[in-house]
Amino acid sequence: MTSQVFKENVAIITGASTGIGRELALQLADQGAWLTLAARDAERLESVAAECRKRGSRALVVPTDVSEQVQCENLINRTVTEYGRIDTLVNNAGITMWARFEDLQDLKPLEQIMRVNYFGSVYCTHYALPYLKRTKGRIVGVSSLAGKTGVPTRSGYSASKHAMAGFFDALRIEVAEQGISVTMIYPGFVTSEIRGRAYGPDGKPLGKSPVRESEVMSVETCARIIVRAMAKRKREEVMTLRGKLGMWVKLIAPGLVDRVARNAIEVGR
Repeated sequence: MTSQVFKENVAIITGASTGIGRELALQLADQGAWLTLAARDAERLESVAAECRKRGSRALVVPTDVSEQVQCENLINRTVTEYGRIDTLVNNAGITMWARFEDLQDLKPLEQIMRVNYFGSVYCTHYALPYLKRTKGRIVGVSSLAGKTGVPTRSGYSASKHAMAGFFDALRIEVAEQGISVTMIYPGFVTSEIRGRAYGPDGKPLGKSPVRESEVMSVETCARIIVRAMAKRKREEVMTLRGKLGMWVKLIAPGLVDRVARNAIEVGR
């Protein structure tokens, strides 16, 4: 089904140089999508683009820091110049943190997390929206289970993902009559480099992941679930059984969900 949905579908993916974004690009390339790949690391983006082209896709590389509004505008303009339209926007770029709020030595990382995770999605969506209206396209926001419930050591990250959820839930209602779908994605822990780059208490990258990477969902599985949700224009996709049960349990026993969240951070999976 999805292979036909995304054939020659013009899709922008932010955060496409590594992790979920990279894997999304490869899986969409297998289905014949025409891609625009955005991230800050131009060299890595070129490597991903080369692999996408080997799989039969067209791939445009646009180095982009989504925290900068003018760069997001350029990303959209370059895509339209290259392909003439936009069918899908995947807001995937993100950064995280791994520190208790009281241990933070500087609050600037919280501002940067919000600029990338929340405002980066807002900027890209703002400039892409006129083109998505013409194609009755898709908007996808890659959030986190931390965007559904607060998680210790991730306060700034949770805040940015909650902000994403609120923005896109409101936007979904606004654009529904124009034929645009908005799909929110809520993964749990996924094998990724993002945690090694997470801000620590001193505001510097941790350098290594505090999660048991071998025991969490693979990036391939995560991307496959996202592509399926995009194809079906689902309202949202909450990944993992723990995440789905947690949404229900939170209604009647929120304290239990808090304990589960604390335990997940402590054991790293």
